[in-house]
Amino acid sequence: MVGIKKRKKDNSKSEETQAPPSTIPPKLARRKANRKSTMKLGRTIRGERERLETASERIAVHKKNKRQKTLRIAATIVGLTIAIVVIVWFISLFMPKDTETDNSVTTITVSVPYTPTIEVVDEDASATGGNITSRMKEYIGQAEADLRELGYTPTKAVIPAGTIREVHFYLDGFTGYIKMNIDRGTGVSAEDTDRMIRYLKAAGTMDFTYIDVRIDGKAYWKPLPETEETPEE
Repeated sequence: MVGIKKRKKDNSKSEETQAPPSTIPPKLARRKANRKSTMKLGRTIRGERERLETASERIAVHKKNKRQKTLRIAATIVGLTIAIVVIVWFISLFMPKDTETDNSVTTITVSVPYTPTIEVVDEDASATGGNITSRMKEYIGQAEADLRELGYTPTKAVIPAGTIREVHFYLDGFTGYIKMNIDRGTGVSAEDTDRMIRYLKAAGTMDFTYIDVRIDGKAYWKPLPETEETPEE
């Protein structure tokens, strides 16, 4: 009886040790599964790391390009500013510098308008309504100033009827008047008047009806009615 029981026990051990060749122990299967999952996870982490590195590189390149663009713009602005300063400096070197005397002359001849201080009579006031044009007033003021500079004293200016460009000046100490035209410069008209008066003085007469200086390069005078002498220049 004992021997039979022992055999049965040995048979059970042999049955336990003999396992089907196709089955895998659970512990070994878990190890293989963990290894596969670890390899898959490693591949995923590496790919994610590469993706993040690529994105960071792109960001760095973008920042670098932006920084370079900003520097180029700043350099362009600085260059333009320097160029403008240099151009202005060169222009200032070649521009004539005004002195105090030049400024005073400019102020007198250009900036300050001449206003007549003598009596102005418009013989055609009924037709014009007594309104004298600003151009005529300025011309009378300029001619008055020019005659005063030559040593004469204007007393009155008359705008004859039927004319719009002619004006007659009366001078202190003279019987007649001076005919001028507003289309001709007051300076040359005053100089022609001075030359004509000196010519008459040298000829021994200072009485005249009028002196005409309305035409460039010519001056005429008309003697008083009681005299017959008619010198002409």
